[in-house]
Amino acid sequence: MGASLSNLTEGTNGTVMGPGLGDIPECCVACVFTYLTPPEICNLARLNRAFRGAASSDSVWEMKLPRNYQDLLDLVPPERYQNLSKKDIFALLSRPIPFDDGNKEVWLDRVTGRVCMAISAKGMAITGIDDRRYWNWVSTEESRFHIVAYLQQIWWFEVDGVVKFPLPADIYTLSFRLHLGRFSKRLGRRVSSFEHTHGWDIKPVKFELSTSDGQLASCEHYLDDTEQDYENGNHKRGYWVDYKVGEFMVSSSEPTTEVRFSVKQIDCTHSKGGLCVDSVFIVPTDLKERKRRGTLK
Repeated sequence: MGASLSNLTEGTNGTVMGPGLGDIPECCVACVFTYLTPPEICNLARLNRAFRGAASSDSVWEMKLPRNYQDLLDLVPPERYQNLSKKDIFALLSRPIPFDDGNKEVWLDRVTGRVCMAISAKGMAITGIDDRRYWNWVSTEESRFHIVAYLQQIWWFEVDGVVKFPLPADIYTLSFRLHLGRFSKRLGRRVSSFEHTHGWDIKPVKFELSTSDGQLASCEHYLDDTEQDYENGNHKRGYWVDYKVGEFMVSSSEPTTEVRFSVKQIDCTHSKGGLCVDSVFIVPTDLKERKRRGTLK
């Protein structure tokens, strides 16, 4: 793209052909940049000095940041963002920012600048988690938090969580990331064991969410679709699956939104086990859908 655009300012033998991109005032370029995504702005910054200057303008990057970006900065030590330009602040906030003892993370999507969040299993209340007959903590590179909760066997399965954060106005989707079976690496290859996996095909698991302003959502899923085994194999076993709990709307970052969420199967007529609980994600709804379809990288 840069090569084709540079041809507008130079002739085939390098002679100047008249007004070109280099003659566009920086303020005009900055106005155009307000309609582009951060990756597009960074790519165009390589064209010439005017584009490079506009791509560093605070007025451009101020519009890419959420209105309450200071709430995110409050989670960062002041010395890390003092004297930074708005562009550098965007870059800082687009990397995961841990809070609540590192059990939760918030960050800006690099393309849209919208707020995303993840909550580790360590940041949730898990029934029986302190009894190693039922649960174990497993270190893994497959989790952004580098640790997951593995259930061997239990009768009362319940995981609850809550997060209170000044989310900016948007529509969000909350989902649980779960994995049937225990995974490991053997001779450099990923393998899954289903030694303890049972009970998830008998009755569905119930997912719920509620917000401090009264919004509710719930759904039920069978975590183990055994009827698929004979024809196509069981696609839920041995894979991380995102289970959508529901959506909720935030109209303003003030007052702070509190979101409660849970997954449970508390029918004590049968035991269940062989499940990894990684995290909960809260992501703008259309952003999640576009990434799922592959239209937003």
